[in-house]
Amino acid sequence: MTLWRCPKCGHRFVTRNLWHSCGRYRLADHFRGKPKALHATFRRCVAVARKLGPVTVYAQKTRIVLQARVRFAAAMVRAGWVDLGLWLRRRVRHPLLHHIEDYGRLGFGVHLHLAKPSDVDTALVALVREAYTAAVDDR
Repeated sequence: MTLWRCPKCGHRFVTRNLWHSCGRYRLADHFRGKPKALHATFRRCVAVARKLGPVTVYAQKTRIVLQARVRFAAAMVRAGWVDLGLWLRRRVRHPLLHHIEDYGRLGFGVHLHLAKPSDVDTALVALVREAYTAAVDDR
């Protein structure tokens, strides 16, 4: 299925005219003044996701999103960590897990605090794979 592209910001969506915070933002702005380890950690997450297939990275005003067919991950850069959010179909456990949002039949928003590239361990790689697969197969 072809994704609709917003004529103003260029972001792609599964439905035409889907509400979004339309704007063009720079990825680098999210990391300005933050420890270099946070940018390296984010780049590691993106590399993991891109090994699974095509991924688009959009910098937005308050977050960075990763999208396959739909958005499956978001990162919010804080002073000492990256809050990585994943959209999953089930509840999960991970040592860096700090919050779970229940979306009902749509699944769960799982938030993890990552501070260094090594935080992207094999268990987290498996969760990114799970989120990516759900985003590609979402119909």
